[in-house]
Amino acid sequence: MLKQRAKAFYVVVLAAAVGYFVYSTNSAGSSHPFRLGLDLSGGTHLVYQADVSKLDPSSIADSMAALRDSVERRVNTFGVSEPLVQTQENSALSSAQAAYKLIVELPGVTDTKQAEDAIGATPDLEFRIASSSALNAFQTSAAATGTTTPLADNPAYLALFQPTGLNGSLVGKASVEFNQTTNQPLVGLTFNAAGKDLLDTVTKEHIGDYLGIFLDGQPIEVPVIQSEIPDGQAQISGSFTLDQAQTLVRNLNYGALPIPISLISEETIGPTLGQEAVAGGVEAGLISFVIIGLFLIVWYRLPGLVATLALAIYAALMLALFKLVPVTLTAAGIAGFIITVGMAVDANILIFERMKEELRSGRGIADAMHEGFARAWPSIRDSNVSSLITGAILYEFGSTSVITGFALVFFIGVVVSMFTAITVSRLFLYAVAPARTTKGSLFLINNGFRKPSAAPGHPRE
Repeated sequence: MLKQRAKAFYVVVLAAAVGYFVYSTNSAGSSHPFRLGLDLSGGTHLVYQADVSKLDPSSIADSMAALRDSVERRVNTFGVSEPLVQTQENSALSSAQAAYKLIVELPGVTDTKQAEDAIGATPDLEFRIASSSALNAFQTSAAATGTTTPLADNPAYLALFQPTGLNGSLVGKASVEFNQTTNQPLVGLTFNAAGKDLLDTVTKEHIGDYLGIFLDGQPIEVPVIQSEIPDGQAQISGSFTLDQAQTLVRNLNYGALPIPISLISEETIGPTLGQEAVAGGVEAGLISFVIIGLFLIVWYRLPGLVATLALAIYAALMLALFKLVPVTLTAAGIAGFIITVGMAVDANILIFERMKEELRSGRGIADAMHEGFARAWPSIRDSNVSSLITGAILYEFGSTSVITGFALVFFIGVVVSMFTAITVSRLFLYAVAPARTTKGSLFLINNGFRKPSAAPGHPRE
């Protein structure tokens, strides 16, 4: 008995530490905050239609995966916290083109225009060459001096630049760099193997000419080729701000999307609505815990008190896992958690009812508890395994974040509830159970308000 109580004490101390971790890391700026989904934190929900009409049917799946990865990289570079990017196929639609969609959720982003610009931009980067003599002659000609049209919009000026074959697909990597003298932001370019050779040829043949860098048909920089660039390492310098340099780097790195997409739906959820959802979920969870705890204590007395303590430990473990895994909580996920709060005591109820039957058959308290746990285990195991299978199927085949969010929390909740309802409850019950079987101890261990039908020591029927 003393050994069981010592173990129970250590479990209580550990559970208190877990609870303190959950409480102390709930402040703003914490290293382990709760990660809230779009419906709880507010943000933007975008749905894009993917144009797969020009794709071979056998390559659609791979192209959609590449689209998802490309958009996900753009969103991550954009600085969105916990974005969700997923593709969706609706085989029930008769039109193959209408069946493929891209869903993007950006928690904390309420500027839809900014979000659309970050996702949907399809920049076309190319490098064009213009001879220094032709460009210098044009800048002093009437075509340049007799108009107020900027050079970047002057067709005659743009016509001087001829394609070189260098484009964004040959850029291996772009990065933000800084001029060591002026600290001015620069954009460094590293070309891939094919681009390196072509850049070497172009720069070697056109030293002193202008290499125009065009983005979406507009010149962004027109540097003079000072020397041959044999190593594929180049720099774009100019009057960039840091934001402009970072935006250019993002566009250069991720280039055009592999499949054309068009925005068909957008929804913005404000932070206030998300806070109301969080408050409602917390309130529902507390109310459910209190009601379940009162029922257990009133109806099952001492075992019910033990089950309530185990339920509190279950809640602390679940909240800690939400922070450490980490799980992105949505309204559906909170609903799944609240459901598992009720499921967490199912095993206890089966055990306590089995204990009641053993007590009524004449067993002592210790034997009744042992048999109650042993005989209730097959039913508990089978019901929880079936719940785990259901949760796994929902998570694997769920087509939306609502379903997968619910399934993940539900699955974790079932696993944790099996531990607290069996291991923790058993340990606590053995630690506090009366050592002797008397009428008073029977009242504490039994449930309901009926008098036990068999006196202590009565032979088992």
